[in-house]
Amino acid sequence: MSTVNTNGVLPLAGRVAVITGASSGLGEATAELLAARGAKVALLARRADRLDAAVARIEKAGGTAIAVTADVTDPAALDAAAARVANELGTADLLFNNAGVMLAAPVTDTRHDQWQRQIDTNIAGLMNAIGAFVPQLVEAAAEKGVADLVNTSSIASQGVYPNFAVYSGSKAFVSHASRNLRSELGALNVRVAVIEPGFVRTELQGHVTEPGAVAWLDDVFATQVVLEAGDIAETVAFLAQQPPRVNFQQITVMPTFQAG
Repeated sequence: MSTVNTNGVLPLAGRVAVITGASSGLGEATAELLAARGAKVALLARRADRLDAAVARIEKAGGTAIAVTADVTDPAALDAAAARVANELGTADLLFNNAGVMLAAPVTDTRHDQWQRQIDTNIAGLMNAIGAFVPQLVEAAAEKGVADLVNTSSIASQGVYPNFAVYSGSKAFVSHASRNLRSELGALNVRVAVIEPGFVRTELQGHVTEPGAVAWLDDVFATQVVLEAGDIAETVAFLAQQPPRVNFQQITVMPTFQAG
């Protein structure tokens, strides 16, 4: 849904946003909302068919978007994506760093494959996107007075969840790295924010195969009113629409029922 300012201008007109993990869930919802608010958006993920469908919806609604097929675990692919965004949309001034994976298993199962996948995507992938797009954010901030880096963490970064040690640890990295990045980039007028959602209805819980964790998640999503992807999209838009002097460095968004 678009929200027009009193002067008739969409609130994110003139912004160029990059969204990783944009083929579903939080990324897809955020791309569509930011486009509706006037931003040009680059949707980045691995699933080309899903990206193309999302871009088609955005364009049908009158927005501007491109699909960029890339894997965040590949630094060269992200560098190429950054060059394409600059050439086709202009200098990126908003990065929603959202790609991630959630897997669960008892540590005694020694699932090295799961551990590595989460580290590669949630930690290395986050930093690969930052490395590729922060130069553009800094350039845009120098020109416009503000740019935004918004990272997706999780309430798991604060809590203790059996069988989710590596996932929770990877999200703790995202939250703490974001605070440190703010100390570097704030002086350059690049705002850094981290969003820590509680339970959100997305594909993420579908990654989990460990029986105990599956049963726990299925029960929560069947019996409780959880967040929707659009709730987090609204949070990203809220952050981007603040005056340049305002930086919400950390936002925890929880379903009303969820205590921790």
